[in-house]
Amino acid sequence: MLKQWNLLMCETDLSKEMALHGMVKKFKMVSLTISLAFLATVLAGVSTSFATGAAGLPRVTQELVAPPFLPKHNQVAVGGPKVVQVRLEIVEKEIQIAPDAYVQALTFNGSVPSPLIVVHQDDYVEFTIANSPNNTMMHNIDLHASSGSLGAAGLSQVNPGQEATVRFKANRPGVFVYHCAPGGLMIPFHVISGMNGAIMVLPRDGLKDEKGNLVKYDRAYYVGEQDFYVPQNADGSFKRYKSPLEAMGDTLEVAKTLHPTHVVFNGAVGALTGDNALTAKVGEKVLFIHSQANRDSRPHLIGGHGDLVWNGGSFGDPPGTNYETWFIPGGSAVAALHEFVQPGVFVYLSHNLIEAVMMGAASHVIVEGDWNNDLMEQIAKPHNM
Repeated sequence: MLKQWNLLMCETDLSKEMALHGMVKKFKMVSLTISLAFLATVLAGVSTSFATGAAGLPRVTQELVAPPFLPKHNQVAVGGPKVVQVRLEIVEKEIQIAPDAYVQALTFNGSVPSPLIVVHQDDYVEFTIANSPNNTMMHNIDLHASSGSLGAAGLSQVNPGQEATVRFKANRPGVFVYHCAPGGLMIPFHVISGMNGAIMVLPRDGLKDEKGNLVKYDRAYYVGEQDFYVPQNADGSFKRYKSPLEAMGDTLEVAKTLHPTHVVFNGAVGALTGDNALTAKVGEKVLFIHSQANRDSRPHLIGGHGDLVWNGGSFGDPPGTNYETWFIPGGSAVAALHEFVQPGVFVYLSHNLIEAVMMGAASHVIVEGDWNNDLMEQIAKPHNM
């Protein structure tokens, strides 16, 4: 049985499949496919008794918001576990990721990254995933915070015009990625087309510092790092497509090089700069939740530090302290907290400086307040020697 379930690695002549959509003439590679017939057989014998723990619990609906902001939430849980209902609307649309580049994005709720969901440990997350009849592809969701059925991907596959509802228990505290994972080549294609987000599962008694003391944040921001692979014309200009299916073949050819054309924060070059820069005040503690669904990243706050860094995204382990740069393995999210002690413009970026400066993985934090000369002081202005 396990051999049948082994995601059935098989060599596929992709050119035949893609030719049906008029995308490519040649594209042959090993494709990861899932036997849906076998999945149905397995699920037919699976009890749904897992849901009984949610019976009788209070139900609340979480209104999701576009990143970098978080939905309204309590940092320390009030009362016992709840059933938290969220709705994820699948939106396929073109987005502009740079002045000269566009992507046929696949999204949850229309944003890249998808919204951050916030619950407390032992809450139940009851999500509805809705695939508009105007869309062109089948979608689902793999939530790294959940247990079983490919992270709920096996229970949430919806064709255009369908919706599905799944409930899981958020029993592990931390920050976790979620993303679309329809099977085979559609998995990387959907992820690199922007279809990923994160969920934060807070401990019921709140975040703790390295000594086990309660720590609260004054502000929190969600930064979703996204690698894009935009095909180019012979003259170096970026191609533009009319639909995700039309873009798929060329996009995957670029993706096979493992060299993205753009690496951005929150969907576009400069998305978190200028009028859209993050803000804070001296003395405030700011929590940065940072996800990367596909590649490793190395966040760094120029002029600041990771006062507390929850490595691997786990809130169940003591955080590291005083980090200059922290690490996000591909396919995960990490949380870091910094108390701003000086005013000015801070740069929050990936410390792969090529990706930050030349490809877009950078943002600004504008901090108001009074300067502290004890922490830094200019002794002599630049002058001729």
